[in-house]
Amino acid sequence: MYKYLLTIFLVTGIALTAMAQKPQMDTVRNKRDSLNLKRDSASSKRFVPKVTKEKAYHPDSTHSPHKAVMRSLMIPGWGQIYNHQWWKVPVIYAGLGLLADAIIFNERYYKPTLVVAIYYEHGITPTPSMPQYNLYLEYQNAGTPAQSIYDAVNSYRRDRDLSIMGFAAAWGIQMVDAYIDAKFQHSYTMDTDFSFKISPTIINQQPMYAYNFNGPVIPGLKLTFTLQ
Repeated sequence: MYKYLLTIFLVTGIALTAMAQKPQMDTVRNKRDSLNLKRDSASSKRFVPKVTKEKAYHPDSTHSPHKAVMRSLMIPGWGQIYNHQWWKVPVIYAGLGLLADAIIFNERYYKPTLVVAIYYEHGITPTPSMPQYNLYLEYQNAGTPAQSIYDAVNSYRRDRDLSIMGFAAAWGIQMVDAYIDAKFQHSYTMDTDFSFKISPTIINQQPMYAYNFNGPVIPGLKLTFTLQ
């Protein structure tokens, strides 16, 4: 008799425990299903790129490329000034100045050396009244061979001619530069509104993996231009 009562109590206890745990299992299952639904809905959303504000462009139909190129033809850098690009003018004159200095330098030494080379070539011993007499004596006292003088003459002539061609090319390049910039400002969508940002930076900063790098670390400023 007692065995039957004990069996009934055990079965009743197990049933009550199962009924108590069922709501908890249902709650956990509902939470899991809701999380899965949220995850599926989040992953099913389409990617929409962020719409940015369109840039404002300002072509100037009154800006004349012909005026820019003609001004650069007459005076180097004038076309750049007409295009409001003042910073190019020092660069243009620095390049033309160096080329002009090379022309003057090589021409200064080419003509006197050419006279001495002619003396050597024809076996002439100049008198004090003849041109480049002192230079001839310097070469004679130094024991300079005739071939070295001929090579020097050719070198001065070659460098002078190259400097003249470079000067003409630089003049033409600044004309083309003025025309192209004026053409963009006149006919094409070229934004002339820009902003700039100055921020601190480190020059010669060592990479992350260079643990034993002992190079100098120099503070500096970084200037960033941004078209609006």
